[in-house]
Amino acid sequence: MRFGISPIIPTIASFLLAALWGLSVFAGWGLEAFCAGGESAPTCSQRLDSVSTVSGLFAAPAACCTAAAWLLPRSRHDPRTFGRLMAAGVAAWIVAEGVLFLGGMLAR
Repeated sequence: MRFGISPIIPTIASFLLAALWGLSVFAGWGLEAFCAGGESAPTCSQRLDSVSTVSGLFAAPAACCTAAAWLLPRSRHDPRTFGRLMAAGVAAWIVAEGVLFLGGMLAR
């Protein structure tokens, strides 16, 4: 007997990680978390901007993998391709979040 994972699970994970990344970078959550109350807020903000840019290098492929998994016609691809693209997307989102977190900790 073979058990599979529903495609909605990695999709929801990707969307949640994307939302967390987007809110951290664009809505100021990262600034609030890592630069609030610091003695050198402008310097911290500049460092966090740099970290966000590096993190974006992982977020862009993550978004592309997630979109490609759903937009490529599955009839031409075997279901393993969908799974691989979604796994790559989730992994890239996790790396993007990790870079943002570790960079934010160093920016303090």
